[in-house]
Amino acid sequence: MPLVIFAILSGIIILAVGSYIAFQGNGEVNERISQFIEVTPSSSTSPTVPSSSLSLSEDEENTLLSRFRHQFNLLFAGLNSEEMQRKLVAANWPITVSEFLFIRFGATILAFIFGLIILGSIFPGVGLGALAYSIPGFLLFRGIQARQKLFQSQLIDSLTLIRGAVEAGFSFEQSLNVVIQEMGSPTSEEFRQVRREVGLGLPLSRAFSNMASRMESDDFYLVVTVVNINMQIGGSLSTILNVVIDTIRQRVFLFSELRSLTAYANFAGYLLSLLPVVTIAALSILSPLYWEQLLRPGITRYILIYAACSVVVGNVLMRRISKIQV
Repeated sequence: MPLVIFAILSGIIILAVGSYIAFQGNGEVNERISQFIEVTPSSSTSPTVPSSSLSLSEDEENTLLSRFRHQFNLLFAGLNSEEMQRKLVAANWPITVSEFLFIRFGATILAFIFGLIILGSIFPGVGLGALAYSIPGFLLFRGIQARQKLFQSQLIDSLTLIRGAVEAGFSFEQSLNVVIQEMGSPTSEEFRQVRREVGLGLPLSRAFSNMASRMESDDFYLVVTVVNINMQIGGSLSTILNVVIDTIRQRVFLFSELRSLTAYANFAGYLLSLLPVVTIAALSILSPLYWEQLLRPGITRYILIYAACSVVVGNVLMRRISKIQV
């Protein structure tokens, strides 16, 4: 119980300090801005009245929220990680590293307190805390995988649009605008990010390299390499893109064949791994006393541990066997 009280008081103190910094930061920002921008006073004789007070309140709320987020990120800027920031951008999550870590650890603490108070034991609290800690990371991983897979499926179409635009007389930078306008998410979002980075002064090769690191696509790495070489030594970009598109089509066909050949091994690995778990769940419902015999002190406990380790090792071995390096 003292641990719970300490956690609650710590959360209240952190919230109060963050709110104080957020509100105090507004005056400092306004003072710095006033040194460079002269604010034009509004005319007192103007009869113009805002059309809706609701829109003004929404603007004020948005400003307050953005100011609070800005001050919060400045306060915890030391937690920023370039690798984590790359993952958040790859998943297209509009939050910073500090906010992600705050959500993750906040959910962990709340889950631990919930398990400790409601269930009355520290072990359920630790289990719920571990589950709450792993859920944001799992969702981030799944979001990155989903966007990368969708980007890979749209890659040939986007390269075809770039090739057509180049053959029509557009420059390579102008052809990116065609992809942004015609393609859907996430391809349009990623190319828009490239255009934004180039507009901020980053070289096009570096912007494409950042995009390739976010998408983690071997096919797009090939495209980036070809485009960089073409920019350095010149040549017909449309001809090179034709070769790249044909190469990617052949790679996609080859990977489809490999997936069909290894589908049985993957299915068998999942089935053999899940079958003991399903059997345990069924026996627990049909005959609860059966597990009491197995969990008694003796050799039966070691047999269960050995069986669980064997299932894990067997699944790993089957996945390694069915994985083909190309």
